[in-house]
Amino acid sequence: MANVKPFRGIRPPKDLVERVASRPYDVLSSDEARAEAAGNPMSLYHIIKPEIDFNDGTDEHDPVVYEQAVKNFELFKRQGWLLQDSKECYYLYAQTMDGRTQYGFVVAAGVDDYLNGRIKKHELTRREKEADRMRHIQVNKANIEPVFLAFPDNAALQQVIDRVSATQPEYDFVAPDGIGHTLWCVCDEQLIATITAAFNDIPYLYIADGHHRTAAAAHVGEEMAHNDPHHTGKEEYNYLLAVCFPQSHLRVMDYNRVVKDLNGLSSAEFLDKIGEHFTIEPKGTEPYRPQRLHNFALYLPGQWYSLTAKPGTYDDNDPIGTLDVTVSSNLILRDILNIQDLRTSHRIDFVGGIRGLGELQRRVDSGEMAAALALYPVTMQQIIDIADSGNIMPPKATWFEPKLRSGLIIHSLV
Repeated sequence: MANVKPFRGIRPPKDLVERVASRPYDVLSSDEARAEAAGNPMSLYHIIKPEIDFNDGTDEHDPVVYEQAVKNFELFKRQGWLLQDSKECYYLYAQTMDGRTQYGFVVAAGVDDYLNGRIKKHELTRREKEADRMRHIQVNKANIEPVFLAFPDNAALQQVIDRVSATQPEYDFVAPDGIGHTLWCVCDEQLIATITAAFNDIPYLYIADGHHRTAAAAHVGEEMAHNDPHHTGKEEYNYLLAVCFPQSHLRVMDYNRVVKDLNGLSSAEFLDKIGEHFTIEPKGTEPYRPQRLHNFALYLPGQWYSLTAKPGTYDDNDPIGTLDVTVSSNLILRDILNIQDLRTSHRIDFVGGIRGLGELQRRVDSGEMAAALALYPVTMQQIIDIADSGNIMPPKATWFEPKLRSGLIIHSLV
């Protein structure tokens, strides 16, 4: 039973939302954030990437940087660039990309659900990244950015989506990257009760994106509860900020690989070794996209190839063994190229599907990389199956687009 509740969101006035809202903190560098925020004191980057207010090269983990985040957050509230709603609401958030729209509920989700495994994860987190987000939440006493959750399709919640999305939105704009963002405030008591009851019927929520933010928010809430002698379980710190999407609304894109060398092999030798486990078909000079599960695209200078894994190289009865990221990691990256750890090897890089197959070809043809490997996207059902089985996905397996826009809603912990 998913424990969610409405909350008093902190958000920009309608006429300022486009100036405040930003991309998530972890999808761009400090230099990119500094450039995007140039001339805009209202940009959320001043809160989520406050190192941009210091000289180039300032360590983003320096205590003065976190202190600057707090100063900027308070400034935004004083100036009226961020205002808190007077009553508790849910929010419906729509994103439109390439003519396709997905709808998610902005909720306060129970910290205990994460700690007790009712918000399920499929990736490991790195301690240093988790610690950074914990510190950011602690000093601001707020979840500045939401986490991205999914749930199995629910008829009652879809009816709410259909009803609310037919009304006038609070925000409706297209960001500079071409993604449309629309938000409705759901403050009607009957609708709030319907949403709460429907989520209460959902046994599990699943982290789609934002594992570090989820872990950090949950651990801060746990810590605040432990330190509060008057703790009741109803305090805002018992909840984290989440946008929850129906499973069928979400689009998981391919997450592809480029490698710097062929481990001492010539292209012909490399292909010979691949041929032991894959059926190889030359596809010419135009980018080739994998057509189905267990079909891959390989690019070597001047030539694309289709690789189809031979029977026996994968296990469709194993939620991990059936993944193409597992098959390619084991049979190509590990066994042929001797890349043993995708998290730490400097011989490999990863390219989200939003960049397109042309980016893979460009990086090889430039001489920067020796080969590129494109994978068929993981499905949302595969992610759920892995989370339900208690397994963890291999590194760099999923890429979700569009990303949540930060700054539309903030959740205060106090």
